[in-house]
Amino acid sequence: RCAGRVEVQHGGHWGTVCDDDWGLPDAAVVCRQLGCGAALAAPPGAWFGEGSGPIWLNGLRCRGTEERLALCRHRGWRPHVCAHEEDASAVCSGHARARCAQVPPTHGSQGPVLALTPASLPGGPTVRLVGAAGRCAGRLEIFHAGHWGTVCDDLWGLPDAEVVCRQLGCG
Repeated sequence: RCAGRVEVQHGGHWGTVCDDDWGLPDAAVVCRQLGCGAALAAPPGAWFGEGSGPIWLNGLRCRGTEERLALCRHRGWRPHVCAHEEDASAVCSGHARARCAQVPPTHGSQGPVLALTPASLPGGPTVRLVGAAGRCAGRLEIFHAGHWGTVCDDLWGLPDAEVVCRQLGCG
């Protein structure tokens, strides 16, 4: 499914969108812009993990009919006072065609780039499940200091597994 943390590139730097006033009309614009179908949910509170870098947009007020997120009313393109624990997310009805759904700027445009990032950090996954059929089952591995390693199951429980599943966009 095409789902993840909403990230935008502005001025050559990736950042996130604050979930203040974030709702289904805003997620609908993200899903439309990415070609990912209809918006099913607009989860608040860094549902797909906290991003990094600046929080470029805050107070989005999309009607839901805009073609691009940049056309929605908002409080301006600048770093906002908002914590990454408030990063906005979108869940769309379609399926991502690549590792993360992304729309490049139009030819000759210096406009913002938009992406849904299911991994917790830009540039690739920091956790993965291996050794089973499909990407949503298997042994948990984490990428740290340039290497993949396993996670000890001492004190491991369902709440921990739910975080991993959310981070990987597996539900």
